[in-house]
Amino acid sequence: MNVKPLADRVLVKPIEAAEVKKGGIIIPDTAKEKPQEGEIVEIGPGRVEDGKTIPMEVKKGDRILYGKYSGTEVSIDGEEYLFIRESDILAVLS
Repeated sequence: MNVKPLADRVLVKPIEAAEVKKGGIIIPDTAKEKPQEGEIVEIGPGRVEDGKTIPMEVKKGDRILYGKYSGTEVSIDGEEYLFIRESDILAVLS
């Protein structure tokens, strides 16, 4: 894969939630919510303001939380990814 996001966009690999919740309840695929956690695979150079590039605050490999309906879903080499803006990232998990 050779994809480079532009401006302040990041390419995220969503992390699927576990199929079994506390108490041993198994959630079927049709009832699962969209994942809101992922790992950054690629980042863009940053946004441009007044002719200056402002670098990204996140980096490759960061685990992040993002908004439920954020981004654009894409399929690259048979894998599902999201392109989202840096401003749609809610938190970096450590």
